[in-house]
Amino acid sequence: MQFFWLYIDDLVGKGLDLIVILQLIVYVAANVIPLALPIALLLSSIMTFGNLGETFEIVAIKSAGIPLLRFMRPLLIVTFFIGGVAFLFSNNIIPVAQLKLATIKYNIIVSKPSFDIKEGVFYDKIEGYVIKLGKKDKDDSTIHDIVIYEKNYNLQDNLLVAQDGIMRVTPDKQFLEFVLNNGVRYTEKGMRMNTNTEFVRLGFKRYSKLFDLKSFGLNKTSDSAFKYDPKMLSVRQLTSMIDSLHKEDSFYIKRYAMEVNPSFTFTKYADTGWVKTKPVKANKPFDAQIPDSIKRFIYERSIGQINNVKNSVVLINDDYKHKQETLRSHEIEWQRKFTLSVACLVLFLIGAPLGAIIRKGGLGAPLVFAIAFFVVFYLLNTFGERLAHEGVVSVFVGMWLSTIILIPVGVFLTYKAMRDSQLFNQEAYYRIFTKVKKFVTTFRFSKYS
Repeated sequence: MQFFWLYIDDLVGKGLDLIVILQLIVYVAANVIPLALPIALLLSSIMTFGNLGETFEIVAIKSAGIPLLRFMRPLLIVTFFIGGVAFLFSNNIIPVAQLKLATIKYNIIVSKPSFDIKEGVFYDKIEGYVIKLGKKDKDDSTIHDIVIYEKNYNLQDNLLVAQDGIMRVTPDKQFLEFVLNNGVRYTEKGMRMNTNTEFVRLGFKRYSKLFDLKSFGLNKTSDSAFKYDPKMLSVRQLTSMIDSLHKEDSFYIKRYAMEVNPSFTFTKYADTGWVKTKPVKANKPFDAQIPDSIKRFIYERSIGQINNVKNSVVLINDDYKHKQETLRSHEIEWQRKFTLSVACLVLFLIGAPLGAIIRKGGLGAPLVFAIAFFVVFYLLNTFGERLAHEGVVSVFVGMWLSTIILIPVGVFLTYKAMRDSQLFNQEAYYRIFTKVKKFVTTFRFSKYS
């Protein structure tokens, strides 16, 4: 729904058929899997262990001498299997879905709207023509008071006027046909800025005009046009691209030597012994030793040389920053292939002990806790990825920020669940509050007595 609301202006009025809309839904749904799968595991684990805790089955299992971790082991194996499937899906399916989605989205956006010529409105979507209809009958085909301007960018646009006619699409859907009755066609021929022109007025009782509708169709763009986006690459392809981008660092060193060093003529003496020689003390400042006749020339040439060096350094720096951003984008997508699988495991380790602690099944409390933890997980993922994109933190830290923070939470909840903690028990907190209140009351009474 978020995707369709975001691109609603580009989708409406394009005459999309059902197959294209279904393709969009399938491709968008495939890209939503990385968000849907972790929260599904989190919610299902909370509901499962919540139901077991609510019916005291976990208590019976522990009474039989089976620890919670041993009871969780089969589901943990299933979670590992789901994580492996998630990796395969992220590595093989999602890049293809992203590629297909980008291609079909581009085709829809660049295609023109389907024609819908309304009454009293100048319609200019057909290239080279402007059409105005005075009135349309209810059959949406019979038209009256037709005016057609043909824009040929010469001395004057040609004009066609008719009283009534029929507007219909040819059976092959390639042309829009106007069959006009009782009209006049005005044509002026001649060169621009020349008054010696030929004006022709042609009356007709029946006139047929065809308009090409090929530009209104959904063009097919090759998938290869978008294949270089890092989101469309697998782990193997991303690894190859990252290695290639790392090797380009030496290219900028050579480029700097070729574009900047020649501007400093004294650098050719860098490998000689001039640096080790002691500087000669001059009796006069350097500018005082320059003759007045060439001083201005030397200053202007020095400033121009410095500006050339500055421009070269700025261009190299901007290009290098762009390459670093591209490198970070590829590294982020490489890390993302694995974070989905690990996220399934981490959220299961949070959901299972959390359900055993709250001991509530159904869709009430489990749904609330699942949404709360998933919001934290999503925000940490978003913040970490943005920090990694901007280069504030390393790509590894940014992409694994949610895992680094949530794993200790999962360990803590598992520890509490193994010891039958009253972490989410209202009565436990009420008893603690009662004891604190009693202590404060006793302390105040002893102080003023």
